[in-house]
Amino acid sequence: MSHSSFLPSLCGLLLLGVLAGCSHAAPDAEDAAGPSGQVAVTTTMPVQQTFHDTVEAWGSAVGDPRRARAISLAHAGQVVAVNVAAGQTVKRGQPVLTIAADAAARSAWQQAQSALTLATGELGRTEQLATQRLATQSQLASARKALADAQAALEAQRTLGGSAPEETVNAPADGVVTSLDVSLGERFAANAPLLGFTPAQALVAQLGVQPEAGASLRPGMPVQLHSVYGAATAFVGTLRMIGQAVDPQTHLLSAQVELPAEAGATLVAGAALQAQIRTADFTAWAVPRAAVLHDEKGDYLFQLRQGHAKRIEVKLRSPDGDTLGVQGALDARVPVIVLGVYELNDGDAVQAQRAAPAASTSTSAARGTPR
Repeated sequence: MSHSSFLPSLCGLLLLGVLAGCSHAAPDAEDAAGPSGQVAVTTTMPVQQTFHDTVEAWGSAVGDPRRARAISLAHAGQVVAVNVAAGQTVKRGQPVLTIAADAAARSAWQQAQSALTLATGELGRTEQLATQRLATQSQLASARKALADAQAALEAQRTLGGSAPEETVNAPADGVVTSLDVSLGERFAANAPLLGFTPAQALVAQLGVQPEAGASLRPGMPVQLHSVYGAATAFVGTLRMIGQAVDPQTHLLSAQVELPAEAGATLVAGAALQAQIRTADFTAWAVPRAAVLHDEKGDYLFQLRQGHAKRIEVKLRSPDGDTLGVQGALDARVPVIVLGVYELNDGDAVQAQRAAPAASTSTSAARGTPR
Protein backbone atom coordinates (compact mmCIF):
# COMPACT_ATOMS: atom_id res chain seq x y z
CA MET A 1 0.00 0.00 0.00
CA SER A 2 1.31 3.36 -0.94
CA HIS A 3 1.80 6.17 1.54
CA SER A 4 -0.78 8.34 -0.26
CA SER A 5 -3.56 5.72 0.17
CA PHE A 6 -2.67 4.85 3.80
CA LEU A 7 -3.45 8.29 5.29
CA PRO A 8 -7.09 8.51 4.07
CA SER A 9 -7.74 5.00 5.38
CA LEU A 10 -6.27 5.88 8.80
CA CYS A 11 -8.43 9.04 9.07
CA GLY A 12 -11.54 7.04 8.23
CA LEU A 13 -10.79 4.49 10.96
CA LEU A 14 -10.28 7.27 13.55
CA LEU A 15 -13.58 8.94 12.61
CA LEU A 16 -15.51 5.69 13.00
CA GLY A 17 -13.95 5.19 16.44
CA VAL A 18 -15.03 8.67 17.63
CA LEU A 19 -18.61 8.14 16.44
CA ALA A 20 -18.80 4.78 18.12
CA GLY A 21 -17.58 6.31 21.41
CA CYS A 22 -20.23 9.04 21.26
CA SER A 23 -22.98 6.51 20.74
CA HIS A 24 -21.92 4.61 23.92
CA ALA A 25 -21.65 7.83 25.95
CA ALA A 26 -25.29 8.92 25.31
CA PRO A 27 -27.69 5.96 25.74
CA ASP A 28 -31.02 6.18 24.06
CA ALA A 29 -33.91 7.61 26.12
CA GLU A 30 -36.06 4.58 25.37
CA ASP A 31 -33.42 2.36 27.06
CA ALA A 32 -33.50 4.60 30.16
CA ALA A 33 -37.27 4.43 30.42
CA GLY A 34 -37.44 0.67 30.26
CA PRO A 35 -37.34 -2.25 27.83
CA SER A 36 -38.39 -1.56 24.28
CA GLY A 37 -42.17 -1.17 23.98
CA GLN A 38 -42.78 -0.62 27.70
CA VAL A 39 -43.64 2.60 29.56
CA ALA A 40 -42.09 3.21 32.99
CA VAL A 41 -44.77 4.08 35.59
CA THR A 42 -45.24 4.40 39.35
CA THR A 43 -48.17 2.85 41.15
CA THR A 44 -50.10 2.85 44.43
CA MET A 45 -52.69 0.53 45.91
CA PRO A 46 -56.31 1.75 45.95
CA VAL A 47 -58.03 1.91 49.34
CA GLN A 48 -61.64 2.40 50.40
CA GLN A 49 -62.24 5.61 52.38
CA THR A 50 -65.18 7.56 53.78
CA PHE A 51 -65.88 10.87 52.03
CA HIS A 52 -68.52 13.51 52.60
CA ASP A 53 -71.09 15.04 50.27
CA THR A 54 -71.14 18.80 50.88
CA VAL A 55 -73.13 21.83 49.80
CA GLU A 56 -71.23 25.06 49.17
CA ALA A 57 -72.51 28.23 50.82
CA TRP A 58 -71.35 31.83 51.11
CA GLY A 59 -72.27 34.64 53.46
CA SER A 60 -71.01 36.65 56.41
CA ALA A 61 -70.86 36.72 60.20
CA VAL A 62 -73.70 38.73 61.76
CA GLY A 63 -74.99 39.39 65.24
CA ASP A 64 -77.16 36.61 66.63
CA PRO A 65 -80.76 37.89 66.31
CA ARG A 66 -81.57 36.16 69.60
CA ARG A 67 -78.92 38.15 71.47
CA ALA A 68 -78.36 41.31 69.44
CA ARG A 69 -80.25 44.36 70.64
CA ALA A 70 -81.05 47.95 69.76
CA ILE A 71 -80.20 50.51 72.45
CA SER A 72 -82.79 53.24 72.89
CA LEU A 73 -84.07 55.67 75.54
CA ALA A 74 -87.59 56.04 76.89
CA HIS A 75 -87.45 59.79 76.37
CA ALA A 76 -86.58 62.20 73.59
CA GLY A 77 -83.27 64.08 73.47
CA GLN A 78 -80.44 65.44 71.39
CA VAL A 79 -77.08 63.78 70.65
CA VAL A 80 -74.26 66.04 71.86
CA ALA A 81 -71.36 63.54 71.68
CA VAL A 82 -70.68 60.32 69.73
CA ASN A 83 -67.89 58.28 71.35
CA VAL A 84 -67.89 55.17 69.12
CA ALA A 85 -68.13 54.16 65.47
CA ALA A 86 -70.05 51.35 63.81
CA GLY A 87 -68.08 48.11 64.06
CA GLN A 88 -66.10 49.21 67.12
CA THR A 89 -65.46 46.82 69.98
CA VAL A 90 -66.48 48.20 73.37
CA LYS A 91 -66.22 47.14 77.01
CA ARG A 92 -69.00 46.97 79.58
CA GLY A 93 -69.74 50.45 80.95
CA GLN A 94 -67.79 52.28 78.23
CA PRO A 95 -69.51 55.57 77.21
CA VAL A 96 -70.93 55.38 73.70
CA LEU A 97 -73.21 58.45 73.48
CA THR A 98 -73.87 61.66 75.41
CA ILE A 99 -77.46 62.89 75.30
CA ALA A 100 -78.83 66.33 76.21
CA ALA A 101 -82.26 66.17 77.85
CA ASP A 102 -85.24 67.23 75.80
CA ALA A 103 -86.39 70.75 76.72
CA ALA A 104 -89.94 69.61 77.39
CA ALA A 105 -88.74 66.76 79.63
CA ARG A 106 -86.48 69.15 81.51
CA SER A 107 -89.38 71.57 82.05
CA ALA A 108 -91.65 68.76 83.22
CA TRP A 109 -88.99 67.65 85.72
CA GLN A 110 -88.70 71.12 87.17
CA GLN A 111 -92.48 71.39 87.48
CA ALA A 112 -92.58 68.03 89.25
CA GLN A 113 -89.92 69.24 91.68
CA SER A 114 -91.97 72.37 92.46
CA ALA A 115 -95.11 70.28 92.97
CA LEU A 116 -93.25 68.02 95.39
CA THR A 117 -91.95 70.99 97.35
CA LEU A 118 -95.47 72.41 97.57
CA ALA A 119 -97.01 69.09 98.59
CA THR A 120 -94.38 68.61 101.29
CA GLY A 121 -95.13 72.06 102.74
CA GLU A 122 -98.89 71.54 102.58
CA LEU A 123 -98.60 68.27 104.45
CA GLY A 124 -96.51 69.89 107.15
CA ARG A 125 -99.02 72.70 107.64
CA THR A 126 -101.97 70.32 107.63
CA GLU A 127 -100.30 68.12 110.24
CA GLN A 128 -99.69 71.19 112.44
CA LEU A 129 -103.33 72.27 112.13
CA ALA A 130 -104.49 68.76 112.90
CA THR A 131 -102.59 68.77 116.19
CA GLN A 132 -104.50 71.99 117.05
CA ARG A 133 -107.77 70.39 115.95
CA LEU A 134 -108.07 72.97 113.19
CA ALA A 135 -107.88 70.43 110.35
CA THR A 136 -109.90 67.29 109.81
CA GLN A 137 -108.53 63.81 109.28
CA SER A 138 -109.87 63.98 105.72
CA GLN A 139 -107.81 67.07 105.01
CA LEU A 140 -104.74 65.35 106.50
CA ALA A 141 -105.26 62.27 104.30
CA SER A 142 -105.67 64.46 101.21
CA ALA A 143 -102.39 66.26 101.98
CA ARG A 144 -100.57 62.93 102.37
CA LYS A 145 -102.00 61.68 99.07
CA ALA A 146 -100.94 64.89 97.31
CA LEU A 147 -97.40 64.36 98.57
CA ALA A 148 -97.34 60.73 97.36
CA ASP A 149 -98.64 61.80 93.95
CA ALA A 150 -95.97 64.50 93.67
CA GLN A 151 -93.23 61.99 94.53
CA ALA A 152 -94.51 59.52 91.88
CA ALA A 153 -94.65 62.30 89.27
CA LEU A 154 -91.09 63.34 90.04
CA GLU A 155 -89.87 59.72 89.71
CA ALA A 156 -91.65 59.41 86.37
CA GLN A 157 -89.90 62.54 85.11
CA ARG A 158 -86.59 61.11 86.30
CA THR A 159 -87.25 58.00 84.21
CA LEU A 160 -88.10 60.21 81.25
CA GLY A 161 -84.68 61.85 81.44
CA GLY A 162 -85.52 65.29 82.74
CA SER A 163 -83.51 65.04 85.96
CA ALA A 164 -80.14 66.02 84.45
CA PRO A 165 -79.09 68.38 81.65
CA GLU A 166 -77.03 65.59 80.05
CA GLU A 167 -77.07 61.80 80.16
CA THR A 168 -74.38 59.27 79.21
CA VAL A 169 -75.35 56.06 77.43
CA ASN A 170 -72.95 53.23 78.35
CA ALA A 171 -72.27 49.84 76.71
CA PRO A 172 -74.40 47.20 78.49
CA ALA A 173 -71.72 44.49 78.11
CA ASP A 174 -68.54 43.61 76.25
CA GLY A 175 -69.39 43.50 72.56
CA VAL A 176 -69.51 45.26 69.20
CA VAL A 177 -71.42 48.33 68.05
CA THR A 178 -72.94 46.87 64.89
CA SER A 179 -74.71 50.05 63.74
CA LEU A 180 -74.91 53.72 64.65
CA ASP A 181 -78.37 55.06 63.92
CA VAL A 182 -77.93 58.70 65.06
CA SER A 183 -75.40 61.42 64.33
CA LEU A 184 -73.98 64.34 66.26
CA GLY A 185 -76.56 67.06 66.90
CA GLU A 186 -79.52 64.91 65.89
CA ARG A 187 -82.76 65.14 67.86
CA PHE A 188 -84.60 61.88 68.36
CA ALA A 189 -87.97 60.78 69.70
CA ALA A 190 -88.64 58.55 72.67
CA ASN A 191 -87.85 54.85 72.05
CA ALA A 192 -86.07 55.61 68.75
CA PRO A 193 -83.11 53.21 68.12
CA LEU A 194 -79.79 54.90 68.80
CA LEU A 195 -77.35 52.08 67.97
CA GLY A 196 -77.23 48.36 67.39
CA PHE A 197 -75.24 46.24 69.84
CA THR A 198 -74.09 42.61 69.74
CA PRO A 199 -72.52 41.03 72.84
CA ALA A 200 -69.11 39.38 72.46
CA GLN A 201 -69.23 35.78 71.21
CA ALA A 202 -72.78 36.25 69.93
CA LEU A 203 -72.22 35.83 66.19
CA VAL A 204 -73.92 33.55 63.69
CA ALA A 205 -73.18 32.87 60.03
CA GLN A 206 -75.85 34.13 57.65
CA LEU A 207 -75.35 32.13 54.44
CA GLY A 208 -76.92 31.63 51.04
CA VAL A 209 -77.17 28.28 49.22
CA GLN A 210 -78.36 27.31 45.76
CA PRO A 211 -82.13 26.64 45.79
CA GLU A 212 -81.75 23.13 44.34
CA ALA A 213 -79.60 22.15 47.34
CA GLY A 214 -82.24 23.11 49.89
CA ALA A 215 -84.02 19.75 49.80
CA SER A 216 -80.88 17.96 51.06
CA LEU A 217 -80.34 20.28 54.06
CA ARG A 218 -81.65 19.74 57.59
CA PRO A 219 -81.10 21.66 60.85
CA GLY A 220 -78.36 20.08 62.94
CA MET A 221 -76.00 19.27 60.05
CA PRO A 222 -72.31 20.09 60.70
CA VAL A 223 -70.88 23.03 58.76
CA GLN A 224 -67.22 23.85 58.19
CA LEU A 225 -66.57 27.58 57.77
CA HIS A 226 -63.57 29.79 57.23
CA SER A 227 -63.03 33.47 56.57
CA VAL A 228 -62.63 34.42 52.91
CA TYR A 229 -59.98 37.01 53.77
CA GLY A 230 -57.06 36.88 56.19
CA ALA A 231 -56.12 33.75 58.12
CA ALA A 232 -58.07 30.73 56.90
CA THR A 233 -58.89 29.47 60.40
CA ALA A 234 -61.62 26.85 60.12
CA PHE A 235 -64.60 26.57 62.45
CA VAL A 236 -67.19 23.84 62.74
CA GLY A 237 -70.69 25.14 63.31
CA THR A 238 -74.20 23.70 63.27
CA LEU A 239 -76.91 24.44 60.74
CA ARG A 240 -79.67 26.16 62.72
CA MET A 241 -82.16 27.15 60.01
CA ILE A 242 -82.73 26.72 56.29
CA GLY A 243 -85.13 29.10 54.56
CA GLN A 244 -88.03 28.03 52.39
CA ALA A 245 -88.14 31.09 50.13
CA VAL A 246 -85.60 32.42 47.62
CA ASP A 247 -84.19 35.84 48.44
CA PRO A 248 -85.26 38.18 45.60
CA GLN A 249 -81.91 39.99 45.62
CA THR A 250 -79.41 37.13 45.89
CA HIS A 251 -81.65 34.41 44.34
CA LEU A 252 -80.36 32.06 47.07
CA LEU A 253 -81.95 30.23 49.97
CA SER A 254 -81.11 31.72 53.35
CA ALA A 255 -79.33 29.50 55.88
CA GLN A 256 -78.22 30.34 59.40
CA VAL A 257 -75.35 28.57 61.17
CA GLU A 258 -74.59 28.70 64.87
CA LEU A 259 -70.88 29.40 65.39
CA PRO A 260 -68.77 27.96 68.21
CA ALA A 261 -67.82 30.26 71.09
CA GLU A 262 -64.17 30.45 69.99
CA ALA A 263 -65.16 31.98 66.64
CA GLY A 264 -65.90 35.29 68.38
CA ALA A 265 -62.20 35.72 69.17
CA THR A 266 -61.28 35.68 65.45
CA LEU A 267 -64.33 36.74 63.47
CA VAL A 268 -65.94 40.16 63.50
CA ALA A 269 -69.44 41.12 62.45
CA GLY A 270 -69.60 41.48 58.69
CA ALA A 271 -66.65 39.14 57.95
CA ALA A 272 -67.13 37.28 54.64
CA LEU A 273 -67.39 33.50 55.05
CA GLN A 274 -67.24 30.42 52.86
CA ALA A 275 -68.84 27.22 54.12
CA GLN A 276 -69.30 23.55 53.29
CA ILE A 277 -72.42 21.94 54.75
CA ARG A 278 -71.92 18.19 55.22
CA THR A 279 -75.05 16.47 54.00
CA ALA A 280 -74.14 12.76 53.73
CA ASP A 281 -71.22 10.31 54.03
CA PHE A 282 -70.27 7.80 51.34
CA THR A 283 -67.52 5.27 50.66
CA ALA A 284 -65.28 5.58 47.60
CA TRP A 285 -61.83 4.61 46.32
CA ALA A 286 -59.15 7.03 47.49
CA VAL A 287 -56.61 7.65 44.70
CA PRO A 288 -54.05 10.40 44.02
CA ARG A 289 -55.21 13.30 41.89
CA ALA A 290 -52.52 12.57 39.26
CA ALA A 291 -54.01 9.13 38.59
CA VAL A 292 -57.40 10.34 37.35
CA LEU A 293 -57.83 11.56 33.77
CA HIS A 294 -60.75 12.85 31.74
CA ASP A 295 -61.63 12.63 28.06
CA GLU A 296 -64.74 12.71 25.90
CA LYS A 297 -65.94 9.44 27.47
CA GLY A 298 -65.66 10.73 31.03
CA ASP A 299 -63.33 10.14 33.99
CA TYR A 300 -61.00 7.15 34.06
CA LEU A 301 -57.78 5.73 35.45
CA PHE A 302 -55.43 2.79 34.74
CA GLN A 303 -54.69 -0.28 36.84
CA LEU A 304 -51.64 -2.46 36.29
CA ARG A 305 -52.73 -6.01 35.41
CA GLN A 306 -50.15 -8.61 34.40
CA GLY A 307 -47.75 -6.00 33.09
CA HIS A 308 -50.34 -4.09 31.05
CA ALA A 309 -52.38 -0.93 31.63
CA LYS A 310 -56.11 -1.60 32.03
CA ARG A 311 -58.44 1.39 31.62
CA ILE A 312 -61.14 1.63 34.31
CA GLU A 313 -64.07 4.01 33.93
CA VAL A 314 -64.81 5.82 37.19
CA LYS A 315 -67.24 8.39 38.59
CA LEU A 316 -65.63 11.29 40.39
CA ARG A 317 -67.46 11.78 43.71
CA SER A 318 -65.03 13.89 45.75
CA PRO A 319 -63.04 16.21 43.47
CA ASP A 320 -61.29 18.33 46.11
CA GLY A 321 -57.84 17.92 47.61
CA ASP A 322 -54.81 15.87 46.62
CA THR A 323 -56.68 12.61 47.24
CA LEU A 324 -59.79 12.14 45.11
CA GLY A 325 -62.78 9.93 45.85
CA VAL A 326 -63.87 7.83 42.85
CA GLN A 327 -66.35 5.01 42.36
CA GLY A 328 -65.92 2.27 39.76
CA ALA A 329 -65.01 -1.37 39.15
CA LEU A 330 -61.54 -1.19 40.71
CA ASP A 331 -59.75 -4.32 41.95
CA ALA A 332 -58.39 -3.74 45.46
CA ARG A 333 -55.58 -6.25 44.78
CA VAL A 334 -54.33 -4.45 41.66
CA PRO A 335 -52.25 -1.25 41.84
CA VAL A 336 -53.37 2.03 40.30
CA ILE A 337 -50.95 3.72 37.90
CA VAL A 338 -50.11 7.26 39.10
CA LEU A 339 -47.18 8.74 37.17
CA GLY A 340 -46.83 7.96 33.49
CA VAL A 341 -50.55 7.66 32.78
CA TYR A 342 -50.46 10.42 30.17
CA GLU A 343 -48.36 8.15 27.91
CA LEU A 344 -50.70 5.17 28.13
CA ASN A 345 -53.41 3.59 26.06
CA ASP A 346 -55.58 0.70 27.18
CA GLY A 347 -53.54 -2.53 27.00
CA ASP A 348 -50.08 -0.91 26.76
CA ALA A 349 -47.18 -2.83 28.28
CA VAL A 350 -45.76 -1.05 31.33
CA GLN A 351 -42.86 -1.43 33.72
CA ALA A 352 -43.70 -0.55 37.33
CA GLN A 353 -41.16 1.36 39.39
CA ARG A 354 -41.30 2.18 43.09
CA ALA A 355 -44.77 2.80 44.51
CA ALA A 356 -46.09 6.38 44.66
CA PRO A 357 -47.46 7.80 47.93
CA ALA A 358 -51.21 7.46 48.46
CA ALA A 359 -51.84 11.25 48.26
CA SER A 360 -49.55 12.27 45.41
CA THR A 361 -49.38 15.97 44.60
CA SER A 362 -47.73 15.47 41.22
CA THR A 363 -49.52 16.70 38.11
CA SER A 364 -48.92 16.01 34.45
CA ALA A 365 -50.20 17.10 31.03
CA ALA A 366 -52.19 14.02 30.04
CA ARG A 367 -53.69 12.80 26.79
CA GLY A 368 -56.97 12.98 28.62
CA THR A 369 -57.38 16.03 30.80
CA PRO A 370 -55.84 15.31 34.23
CA ARG A 371 -58.07 15.80 37.21
